[in-house]
Amino acid sequence: MSLRQPVRRAKGEPVIGLINVVFLMLIFFLIAGTLAPAPGEGIALVDLGDTPLQPPPDVLVLTAEGRLLQGGAEIDAARYLATLTEPRVARILPDRQAQASTLVTLAAALTEGGAVRVVILGERGVR
Repeated sequence: MSLRQPVRRAKGEPVIGLINVVFLMLIFFLIAGTLAPAPGEGIALVDLGDTPLQPPPDVLVLTAEGRLLQGGAEIDAARYLATLTEPRVARILPDRQAQASTLVTLAAALTEGGAVRVVILGERGVR
């Protein structure tokens, strides 16, 4: 009587190690792709410092008191919409202290008045 010996299978390659390497390479290339190269040795970029920034002329400024200004002059939503060219994209620059309800009401009025899109502008970071 012959007994069969169990067939030994070759041990497979470890897949987890390969997955880890591929994942680390992916992270590396994502980070390396987002870093911008330096402008060059000895080059100093312009610093605006405390220069007061002027809003663009086609922006509707909402003050903390709820007044609407364009180019420094008081204006209402209907007259502001009349100054826009096609496509009529309304851009609002609200004061930090402006009431949110006033901003929502203004955006709704601009949309109802014919603005295709309403964009609210703000600072990227606090200095």
